[in-house]
Amino acid sequence: MTLQALKLPQQWQWRGGVPLVAGLFGISLVCGIGGALFAGIPALFLILTGMCTLFIPGDVRVKAYMGLASVIGVLCAVPLLFISGLWSALLFTALCVASFVVAGRGSLIDELSPEVVPQPENDLRMQAKVGFDEAVMGFFLLSARVPSGHMAARMCDEALGLEELIRKRGWDHAPETMHKTPEAPSQVNAQTARCQGLDYERISFESEFVPDPDLPLAGEWLQHNRNNRANAWMLRHPGPPRPWLVCIHGYRMGEAWIDFGLFNPRLLHRRMGLNLLMPTLPLHGPRRIGRLSGGHYLDGNLLELVLAQSQALWDLRRWLAWLRDSEDQPQIGVYGISLGGYNTGLLTGYERDLAFGVASIPVVDFAEVLWRVIPPVHKQYFEARGITEDHYRDLLRAVSPLTMPSRLPQDGRYVVAANADRIVPVGQPALLAQHWGVEARWYQGSHMSIAHEFEPRMTLEQAVKQAGWSSGTGTSDEAS
Repeated sequence: MTLQALKLPQQWQWRGGVPLVAGLFGISLVCGIGGALFAGIPALFLILTGMCTLFIPGDVRVKAYMGLASVIGVLCAVPLLFISGLWSALLFTALCVASFVVAGRGSLIDELSPEVVPQPENDLRMQAKVGFDEAVMGFFLLSARVPSGHMAARMCDEALGLEELIRKRGWDHAPETMHKTPEAPSQVNAQTARCQGLDYERISFESEFVPDPDLPLAGEWLQHNRNNRANAWMLRHPGPPRPWLVCIHGYRMGEAWIDFGLFNPRLLHRRMGLNLLMPTLPLHGPRRIGRLSGGHYLDGNLLELVLAQSQALWDLRRWLAWLRDSEDQPQIGVYGISLGGYNTGLLTGYERDLAFGVASIPVVDFAEVLWRVIPPVHKQYFEARGITEDHYRDLLRAVSPLTMPSRLPQDGRYVVAANADRIVPVGQPALLAQHWGVEARWYQGSHMSIAHEFEPRMTLEQAVKQAGWSSGTGTSDEAS
């Protein structure tokens, strides 16, 4: 894919003066521990990101940290009322809001898109959407553990061993030989629960995923006891069987209250009348092994991603096997968002009897995603040790959604993408659409605005209608 007409770079990006002024004003409010906590920290980030924008533009991380600092600054406005007074707090809030808009506007101006991507509008609403993307990306970056020191050296050594193992086993050309077909679980635990006014079931069983013992970190992986139990949230209708929609969440999600906010059971379960199954991906939600959901999935030792995605594929196929074992020929569709879109693409390369797959704002190339944001000093070390972006991409081929041909029916493949996405590079959904042989469906929005956009909902409703599910929809309490 070729890039759209290149934009002329500017040596001095004067919009960086806005966060710089905001940060300097925030520093002036620092008086005692309270002022330093509520104004000093976001102010320092605003000063640094403003200076980087002014003098050394080009690093994609700068706008992410600017967006995050702006949001934190706005959130700190209430305590600042009692520390610095009304007018000072209001002015600092206004400057943080302006910096937030600058982060979004700068991202829209600076980012290049493939020609297949419709040009995003550059109005205030879009700038706010993109600014929120940048803020979330800033959180992802700050909460990630970048491999360094002994961990980095070990990872580079293990990467060479993994490369040799992949070549020896032929997983690069026949990835299906790496992934065994799981059986349905024999024992499943179910508990009733309630979230956001909705009754649902918490379902779990032993994952029983066992990685190839020759894979790097395989032994350590099995020691993550919480991760060894697969979990899911389930909403099903009483009475005759209904179609199942398997909803696969995104990165850092996997808790019921977050997943319900993304997949909207009131729409999908109550109004559309579908049974819902929302599996938690490895290392997420109740399966997390660190402070944050998703830790070790995309941070730390980058080779853990091979294990995480292998187990994700195993667990998802095991959930499907359980549904098929529980009902006679159930109708099943898959709907994944972001990281869930990646797993939708991966899953549909191995499962035949699915009605459709909707991959929304899907990441499909983790090598590109991670190499965009890895600090330069780490990137230089990795590349000096032989781990380049292309090399890492090759290591992930056996768990890539772009490797296996889709087993979905042609009319059951859907890709939804945001033309101003700043978390997943905008060209990646187009790659999956090309691999699937379909046209991507673009909406004017960002990664984080998907829950409020029209196109994703319409695409899912079309997929349901195309599958012939529309006749059995709706419930008596759909208006509640």
